[in-house]
Amino acid sequence: MQLRVTFVAAARSSPLLAERFEDDRPLDQAGWDEVQRVAHGLIPLAVAELRYCSPTPRSRATGDALGYTPLVQLALRDCDMGRWRGLTLGEAMAREPEAVDAWLADPNSTPHGGESLREFIARVGNWLDTRPVEDGGRIVAVAEPSVVRAALVYALKAPPSTYWNIDVRPLSTTVVTGRAGRWNLRLDGVSAQPSRA
Repeated sequence: MQLRVTFVAAARSSPLLAERFEDDRPLDQAGWDEVQRVAHGLIPLAVAELRYCSPTPRSRATGDALGYTPLVQLALRDCDMGRWRGLTLGEAMAREPEAVDAWLADPNSTPHGGESLREFIARVGNWLDTRPVEDGGRIVAVAEPSVVRAALVYALKAPPSTYWNIDVRPLSTTVVTGRAGRWNLRLDGVSAQPSRA
């Protein structure tokens, strides 16, 4: 029995450097325009038997704009950043540089009073492992890029520090296949045609 879970990263609601921890702002006009530009390639994912999204306004709006009518999943929420919620990384660094350094270096640390990176990855992984299994079943989940990164670290059984080396772009898709405890990253692309001599 194997599942195919396609994560769609939510459209952005601000420029990258203005991204805030646990950002709950809705999509801005640039985000809506971005969804419209790529919709033709993402709308076919609506055929998935199960369609989910993170509880953030931009994840819900992205899923709705693509016609998924997704079910909100609290387990797909962003990492609980405690007192840093709503701050940019630069703002947190300006206020508490040693605490930010500790958080970036140690996946078990919670200097912000919220959730550790390890706990966040485990929460997202638990959600992935508890999806209903039907052979060939398809799931689509619109989530914050951070949630997609956590899912990949979990699926690949990579060390938590790998989280910082994964770049998930808005409206990109990432596919994992398998079942609880046995996930594979699937990279789909256009296969090259053999050249004729």
